[in-house]
Amino acid sequence: MNSNKMYDKVFAIFGTVMVFFYFGLALFLLTTDLFDIDKALRIVLAVPLFIYALYRVFLSYEKIRDSFFGKEKDE
Repeated sequence: MNSNKMYDKVFAIFGTVMVFFYFGLALFLLTTDLFDIDKALRIVLAVPLFIYALYRVFLSYEKIRDSFFGKEKDE
């Protein structure tokens, strides 16, 4: 197995884990009263995180599709 291909697979999985982290952090910011932050500011912080998580979903999908299900290229 090509080591670059292995690294691509590891980073694809790591990117997927980070998507869940971004979604979780956005939901945590929206729903928690743990911090003494105004509700409007929490929304301003959480919405870009949520949008970034959606963006990363599409990038992770493409990366996983190419890394795990793509055709092997001879170098």
